[in-house]
Amino acid sequence: MEFATARNRMVESQLVSRGIKDTRVLETMRKVPRHRFVEEALVSQAYNDHPLPIGEKQTISQPYMVALMTEALELQGDEKVLEIGTGSAYQTAILAELAEKIYSIERIRPLSIKARRILDELGYFNVVLKVGDGTVGAKDEAPFNAIIVTAGSPEIPQPLVDQLAMGGRLVVPVGDKYTQSLMRVVLTKEGITKTDLGGCRFVDLLGRHGWKE
Repeated sequence: MEFATARNRMVESQLVSRGIKDTRVLETMRKVPRHRFVEEALVSQAYNDHPLPIGEKQTISQPYMVALMTEALELQGDEKVLEIGTGSAYQTAILAELAEKIYSIERIRPLSIKARRILDELGYFNVVLKVGDGTVGAKDEAPFNAIIVTAGSPEIPQPLVDQLAMGGRLVVPVGDKYTQSLMRVVLTKEGITKTDLGGCRFVDLLGRHGWKE
């Protein structure tokens, strides 16, 4: 009950109050136990309005950013989604609640192993995890209705654009290593449209089409 109360408070004070309107996203974030995806020593901070470290120099994004990025994907329930950067797997679990099939790529093997364990414990069996370079996407599984990138890129990775289905949405932070703009890219018959959803700051997207290590 304590965690449920904290989730409700998080949704109302951090999401609804800041303009998140998608009812499916809001209800999912009331449901998914974010405290299961953070380090035990940080459980008391799990529903606070800021990112938290998860080891390996990575973070779990603040709840508002998770909600904003998820809402921008406009998921209806029958989509195939690609996630770049599994990380803690909290965003992965949110996607698993909202779409039919999730493919998630993580470059750091220990994080992927831990993510698999938590997702299995929570019953998210519609998620396929892979260890590798997320910037090249998952060509064998393309096209995707939605792609989400949970790390900052110097530019929009072209392979991810190429792996969108017609009408597909890509959400990716783009900028330098200190500040980025959250970009929403939609593939149309005329080409791609880009919308800037506002400023953000993420860990670096490392890989062939991102930052070099």
